[in-house]
Amino acid sequence: MIELKKYQHDAADNLKELVEKALRSSENEVVIFQAPTGSGKTLMVSEALKRLVKHRPAGAGLSFVWVSVRMLHEQSKEKLERYYEDDRLIQCSYFDNLEDRRIAENEILFINWHSINKKDINIYVKENEQDNNLNSIVQNTKDEGRQIILIIDESHHTASSDKSRELIEVISPKATIEVSATPHLADDVSGIEKVRLGDVKGEEMIKSEISVNPEFMDIEIGSKSSDELVIEQALKKREELAKLLKKQGSEVNPLLLIQLPDRKGNLINKKDTVIEILRKKGITEQKGNLAIWLSEEKSDTLPNIEKNDNDVEVLVFKQAIALGWDCPRAAILVIFRESHSFVFTIQTIGRIMRMPELRYYGEEELNKGFVFTNLPNIEITEDYAKDYVTVYEAKRDDALYKEVALPSIYLRRQRERTRLSGKFVDIFLSVAEEYNLQKRITAIPSKVVNPIIADGRIVNIDQSGEVAHKGTVDVQLNEAELQDRFDRFVADMCTPFAPGDSSDRMKTALYQFFKKTTRIDKYNPRVQRIVLGKENVQTFVDTINMAKERFRAEVIGKLQETREKEVTPKWEIPAITSYNSRYKRQDKTRSIMKPFYVAKQTRPEEQFVEFLEDSKRAKWWFKNGESDPRYFAVLRTDGAAFYPDFIVQFDNGKIGIFDTKSGITAKDAKERAEGLQKYIKEQVKKGRKLWGGIVLSKDGSFRYNDSEVYSFDEKALGMDWKVLSFERVEREAPPVSTIAPLERIVPEEEEKYRTCVPHRTLKAAAGSFGEAQTVEPDGWVKVPTSRRLRPGMFVAQVVGRSMEPLIPSGSWCLFVGPVEGSRQGRIVLVQHRDIQDPETDGSYTVKRYRRTGESNREGAERHGEIRLEPLNPEFEPIILKNILEDEVQVIAELVEILKVHL
Repeated sequence: MIELKKYQHDAADNLKELVEKALRSSENEVVIFQAPTGSGKTLMVSEALKRLVKHRPAGAGLSFVWVSVRMLHEQSKEKLERYYEDDRLIQCSYFDNLEDRRIAENEILFINWHSINKKDINIYVKENEQDNNLNSIVQNTKDEGRQIILIIDESHHTASSDKSRELIEVISPKATIEVSATPHLADDVSGIEKVRLGDVKGEEMIKSEISVNPEFMDIEIGSKSSDELVIEQALKKREELAKLLKKQGSEVNPLLLIQLPDRKGNLINKKDTVIEILRKKGITEQKGNLAIWLSEEKSDTLPNIEKNDNDVEVLVFKQAIALGWDCPRAAILVIFRESHSFVFTIQTIGRIMRMPELRYYGEEELNKGFVFTNLPNIEITEDYAKDYVTVYEAKRDDALYKEVALPSIYLRRQRERTRLSGKFVDIFLSVAEEYNLQKRITAIPSKVVNPIIADGRIVNIDQSGEVAHKGTVDVQLNEAELQDRFDRFVADMCTPFAPGDSSDRMKTALYQFFKKTTRIDKYNPRVQRIVLGKENVQTFVDTINMAKERFRAEVIGKLQETREKEVTPKWEIPAITSYNSRYKRQDKTRSIMKPFYVAKQTRPEEQFVEFLEDSKRAKWWFKNGESDPRYFAVLRTDGAAFYPDFIVQFDNGKIGIFDTKSGITAKDAKERAEGLQKYIKEQVKKGRKLWGGIVLSKDGSFRYNDSEVYSFDEKALGMDWKVLSFERVEREAPPVSTIAPLERIVPEEEEKYRTCVPHRTLKAAAGSFGEAQTVEPDGWVKVPTSRRLRPGMFVAQVVGRSMEPLIPSGSWCLFVGPVEGSRQGRIVLVQHRDIQDPETDGSYTVKRYRRTGESNREGAERHGEIRLEPLNPEFEPIILKNILEDEVQVIAELVEILKVHL
């Protein structure tokens, strides 16, 4: 007879009450049961179900369906059968055990969710010849007057997926119990029962904390590989725990778990390495102190390994056994570096959380779990969802959203376009020679090391996030680890080409470069050390990137498309987007998708999101995806598809399209930038209110480039890179007229500035005067004025409402330059790199000039400010601080607002 702890009694009782309340509702209700890993979730649910059926009134029978992921349904069934064997109140069954094709009263039907998703769900759910399907079974059960309760175990894996919804729709349960340590809470649940972590620890059910690589900051590493180091330290800790347990009078033999990485591609398999290290330490299957549990290999020592006094000291396994496997004597976990994005999963680390004798010991070390790893840092997350599982869902805020109807493209690429061919080798060698790669690299670089997390601590394994630790220690890579690191580097550098089809080509290119320049033989580890050396790796990254760009242009660009681009004439922000557990929720109020989920952002993307969140003019923003017809794309100038990072709608109805870049990504953005500007220009001609461009952060402010011809120089951005300020997005200014409504003439030389003056746009005027060069005017026009004309005068149209009522938007004005004497209080055309005035489309503006403070040239000190003031109180002044007066180019002064007939 299993004795429940107090928190388990209370939780079972509270859960029973919530379910009874749900059963009385007129709706089909959902109840959430949240309990920490290791708290006994299955036990508490079992007790709650027992109490439900025990006190049911006559004629109100219940039937149950229990859905679990992977093979957990078998373990759950076995646990429940053991729990119910004394009173036999509830029967546990599979499909084949059901009588008369219905779920009997107080019977639980256990379903393997993983199998349903691997096979056709129709076999289980819809009609078949034997009429032995879930649909008919459910209907038969309900026809007998019973309500059905659905239990979804580990609900964070399954409860939100499309197939889950289909399954739930077929069952149509009166009440659903979602069970998880980390449930995804929805607004429509009828009740939540939560077991507190402190209560579970208070009953001494699980370990007080997990220690990660303890005392590694002071360890002597020597020449050991990282594999040897972590296994050796883990074995020492196991011996230490074994001795402490004996002193406590316990017969528990602490178990060390070693989890092998999944073998993917041509990455090395660590099994042989691990077995050899253990053999040297006296741990072998022959001695009976080692067990192996792999899909292709299972030791004879595996039976009874869960028992506290079993002789096996080390178990080598893969991820497959992590979910649901219960071995409370497991105290230590070794996990190896698997990929750059490796994270601990709650279920895996939960294998070492249970206390073997359900009590705390007098020695504090015995109340902890231990993790040894060669990872540089650790993040805890939920188990990876399978492809068929939708964990999170975000919906478009349709109360805020208005259709954008943007034309978008999607390119279905040939396989030849997704992999590097043999021509890449020649291109790489050519680029390496042009780039002078041989002289840019160091032949004897620093040793390639593996940083390892040191002295970490996990108090709550159900709490997602990075594990706090004191620092890292560096361990030199052995040849096998070096090969592994090199393989991963090559695979990563293949992006956007498929690594499986392209890695060998890239390796060949690297090896041939060394053979040609240094006569180092193929596969020599020296190649890998030189490439991965910290002095060289960025140089190789740059060279490979340049070679890929040339490969795209010279090889991919010449391939004939077998399928034309697919055009979506009126693309809209997706109404619903689903995410897996790699994504994390962030509170972003202006995101059009509610809630906002993100997997991994670049630093420029993070900064730009904060910029958008702080803007008062941005109505909403959307973080675009890529390589999918659901997302927005334009055609690059090289014919590829470009997925800009952000779509933004402003409060005046304008749509902004922005892509964040930095460093080399900004340098390589030419095809993207020019393709985007071509798209925007085409749409503006059709009356669409679009603007945007490539965005980067520079010296604490955002700059954007919307030039038709893109250029980037990080040291000197130039006037094409304008300061980005959403707060000055224009308020519905009318379009600029490109032809003045004045009499245009072709004057004789003596007529110029006597009867006519040049016609210019403000932008052309700013460029002409500001750059002190002669720019041909856009024709000459007669001026309806009584004023005497003189050289320096020109006519331009002023657009925007900021100078109303004096200058109505669209007015034709007479200007004169240069401006002599004091500018104070005069209405002038001004140009400065920090001006961003959307009303004039650039770094120039027409405003009233004010200056406070004085310049101090002697000390080169900048102080005071220039205020460019609008006359319309709806608009804010442009304030230029701490600059010398002559840094602001005052191009011309307003002379007269012309009276013309449109």
